[in-house]
Amino acid sequence: MLIKELIHSVNIPEGVSVDSSSSNVKVTGPRGELSRNFEHSAIKIEQSENLLKIIGNNLRKKEKALIGTWNAHLKNMIKGVDKGFLYEMKIVFAHFPMKVAVKGNIVTIDNFLGEKATRHSAIAGDAKVNVKGDAVTIEGNNVEDVGQTAGNLEKATVVKGRDTRVFQDGIYVISKGAAQ
Repeated sequence: MLIKELIHSVNIPEGVSVDSSSSNVKVTGPRGELSRNFEHSAIKIEQSENLLKIIGNNLRKKEKALIGTWNAHLKNMIKGVDKGFLYEMKIVFAHFPMKVAVKGNIVTIDNFLGEKATRHSAIAGDAKVNVKGDAVTIEGNNVEDVGQTAGNLEKATVVKGRDTRVFQDGIYVISKGAAQ
């Protein structure tokens, strides 16, 4: 079944500029610049004053889904360069006090469940990680980098071989939102 025409639109706020002249779309705002490649033969991106339109003609089911995906990516890029993204995480331990520190583009976790070996978690892209007491904040313009960094931290502190009802130690996301 073909869908004749489908149009999604994204508003461009004041202070943000979008260059959609090629398939590589660049979004620039007060927090920086993000770019991403949007290339498909049946879908095109048109720009007017404060509006970005994603237009598809004679679409199948997968292309229709792709238009929605592109819409979400463009909204996240615009929100990222305008306000940014902030994830707040909490360090939880009951048995052994954890020591979490940022060293370059790696987060090190010492004494997790009393282990002698240090656990490591990668910081994705340009995300910035701050550790203060039992709070960890991850901030950045790209929501994928911020989310991946939070996921890496949670994955690095997975409890294995113990009863998770008793050992609830780890680093967990407590809130997500805009940085400003």
